[in-house]
Amino acid sequence: MIRVLIVDDHAVVRSGLRRLLDAESDITTVGEAPNADRAVFEAIEGKPDVVLMDLVMPEKGGIEGMPAVLQAVPEARVLVLSMQDDPRYVRAAFGAGASGYVLKEAADTEVVAAVRAVAAGERYVHPALGAKLIAADAEDRRRAEQDPLSEREREVLRLLALGHTNQEIAQQLYISVRTAETHRAHIMQKLSLSSRAELVRYALSEGLLEPG
Repeated sequence: MIRVLIVDDHAVVRSGLRRLLDAESDITTVGEAPNADRAVFEAIEGKPDVVLMDLVMPEKGGIEGMPAVLQAVPEARVLVLSMQDDPRYVRAAFGAGASGYVLKEAADTEVVAAVRAVAAGERYVHPALGAKLIAADAEDRRRAEQDPLSEREREVLRLLALGHTNQEIAQQLYISVRTAETHRAHIMQKLSLSSRAELVRYALSEGLLEPG
């Protein structure tokens, strides 16, 4: 029996997922949580095999809270169920420890199949997202040949140039503060910059601060 913990801030979504999963003979829900913090306690109590988790939730989102959940129940696997179809969210989710990613628009049968797949130790990505990831990777390789900075580093550079702190950047990009600090260090090293003023001038010259 596959034990599932449902983490979503909308009660109606949790209720619908519970009915969907409990209708399967080999799946049972062992708990629900409205946010990532509560998910830790529910995971310790319910010992789930799969944590079905949304990304965008109040207080603490899925990407930020996922490591704590996995630390609490190391044997569990996280399957993200989200409305976010941007490849950056998918990468961030897998970087935080997810084993699968399904869109909320997916058919019920796909959600069930994804739960079974990650429970069996496989990685699962919504087919449409897989195509987007391949396209995004190709675009990243093209940009890398022309620009020393990755897409994420350019995002961090722009926010730094706008005066945001490492903590604010981490929050906006759904990454840890340490990761934001590492990106900043790599940017300064790659561009041979030594001050924020030089960083701002570079961002201006690249048009990163222009609106739109």
